[in-house]
Amino acid sequence: MAVDVLTFGCRLNAYESEVIKREAKDAGLEELAGGAVVINTCAVTGEAVRQARQAIRKARRENPDARIIVTGCAAQTEPGTFDAMDEVDLVLGNEEKLKAHNYRALPDFGVNQFEKVRVNDIMEVRETASHMVESIEGRARAFVQVQNGCDHRCTFCIIPYGRGNSRSVPMGAVVDQVRQLVGNGYGEVVLTGVDLTSFGADLPGSPRLGRLVSTLLREVPELERLRLSSIDSIEADDELLRALAEEERLMPHLHLSLQHGDDMILKRMKRRHLRADAIAFCERVRTLRPDAVFGADIIAGFPTETDAMFENSLKIVEECGLTHLHVFPFSPREGTPAARMPQLDRALVKERAARLRAVGDAAYARHLASLDGTRQRILIERPGLGRTEGFTLAALEGGQPGQIVEARITGHDGERLTAVAVTQEAA
Repeated sequence: MAVDVLTFGCRLNAYESEVIKREAKDAGLEELAGGAVVINTCAVTGEAVRQARQAIRKARRENPDARIIVTGCAAQTEPGTFDAMDEVDLVLGNEEKLKAHNYRALPDFGVNQFEKVRVNDIMEVRETASHMVESIEGRARAFVQVQNGCDHRCTFCIIPYGRGNSRSVPMGAVVDQVRQLVGNGYGEVVLTGVDLTSFGADLPGSPRLGRLVSTLLREVPELERLRLSSIDSIEADDELLRALAEEERLMPHLHLSLQHGDDMILKRMKRRHLRADAIAFCERVRTLRPDAVFGADIIAGFPTETDAMFENSLKIVEECGLTHLHVFPFSPREGTPAARMPQLDRALVKERAARLRAVGDAAYARHLASLDGTRQRILIERPGLGRTEGFTLAALEGGQPGQIVEARITGHDGERLTAVAVTQEAA
């Protein structure tokens, strides 16, 4: 039976789930009579952990004889939570989940002393292997892990304790991985990491992310589109900005780890930028790449946030020209400094998150309208739907998943663009 992997959270988790499928298969889990279900969890919010627990219970109800294995960031940061669940057979840490031998010691394999929890100290991990995968199941674009972990300690964030300190994949291994994926038919590759712009600090010569991007585009000329996942704008280096200005194959969509629009809250979050830094970065990028599109993560209702502070978050959406907003109502995570700060009423947190989403929706609608009548190159993700170079959803008839289609934008429905292929239009 096939190993079923349920993935929560970030693009890095999606990439690692492909590694999990391979390693679990190598470990022989497909031979188990009842099958196996691996839940690759996220720990970014308390809600993410709740959803993981819910998925585990559902997996057990639907697969009563299967081996239920829980891994990912939530398993790393709070293994006891999943150890206490009767539905769970095995708990693996973020490092352990990527190695076949950790899946092998199951009762069916004749092991007498069954160790349910295998979660080591992630802070002791010093390097990140390339973990090459040949394809990403069900996806038109491929994700490549180039970095893991984080050296920063933002007061709201539990992720460094789930991922460990920052460590990078050597550039040569990344080039080999991208070359192989392109050879397997992928036209777009996304570079992922927990703190992507910290790439290279631990490698010989300390290359920056810009050097990696330039090297990939030079060494893999057949790669049609290279995209970055979330970046920290304060860490963006000059070579990366030059690549944005000069390399059309580097996609003009940047998702910023912004988190807030008020300087005092940014300081209390222990972020390394101020609102003026974020605004200046967006202005500079637009000067270099006029078609640049920005998304951002913003937290609503952080402890001590006043009405005036929240208004600064609302205003920065327009001041930075953000169009793809990810809004998170603040969720205290046990073990973080922010959880010990004076908390806002939950109803107020939810109300502010709703107001911020409404501002984001309005900005996105204006962005959709601005593209009406333009020509766009759309990567088909599934029949009838794709994304522009600026990562905007577009409905388009024709084309196969993974194909890049030249199209004219004919309008939008408030959620996505409508488009017609230029070849169809000519016909």
